[in-house]
Amino acid sequence: MERLDVLTNYLLQQKRISIPGLGTLYMERVPARTDFVNARILPPLYRFRFDQYFDAPDKDLFGYLSNQLGIPDFEAVKWYNEFAYALRTKIRNNEPAAWPGLGNFIADEKGEIAFETEKPCFDLPYPVPANRIVREHTGHAILVGDREVMVSDLTERSEDAVFVERGSWWIYALIIAALALMGIGYHYYMQDAGQQNGGNQQIVPASPMPSSSRIINN
Repeated sequence: MERLDVLTNYLLQQKRISIPGLGTLYMERVPARTDFVNARILPPLYRFRFDQYFDAPDKDLFGYLSNQLGIPDFEAVKWYNEFAYALRTKIRNNEPAAWPGLGNFIADEKGEIAFETEKPCFDLPYPVPANRIVREHTGHAILVGDREVMVSDLTERSEDAVFVERGSWWIYALIIAALALMGIGYHYYMQDAGQQNGGNQQIVPASPMPSSSRIINN
């Protein structure tokens, strides 16, 4: 196995690798995404982000290199420092500073270093079809107060309530009509009773009172 491949494997496992005098290269995972237009799910992606403000390698890196390459620790440290120096020199001279399979180190006019990600060196799953399915007559439990109630039960209760409210309107109409008829009947009854009382009235003539002289004579 080539030494650069060992560094790549370390980066893929640890998701980061620090390069002395240069910075730290991070591996970031972009979660899978849903493509609604094409009805499919896109696989997760991996990209690399470079931070030039931290460049202290982990101690585990040199032990990993020594173990994988079968060389002493001091030789692993020496080789890695030479690798980092070669990258810095290429970047300073505006030469291609590529990490095969991962991307390229570039520097702008202000000396800021960035990393352009290429296609990852490992295979990723292909997009998979994803058709949206709408299931009817399915329910799940929700918490209403201190009880768990099925959503379907709440829906049925609301539909029954609407049905009762709409179906019983004629009962209220009949009650109102009956009250109106009773009021009209009572009104006419009172008018008829008044007319009958008025027709039965008779004038009774008053009898003359006896004079006072007759009472005295008697």
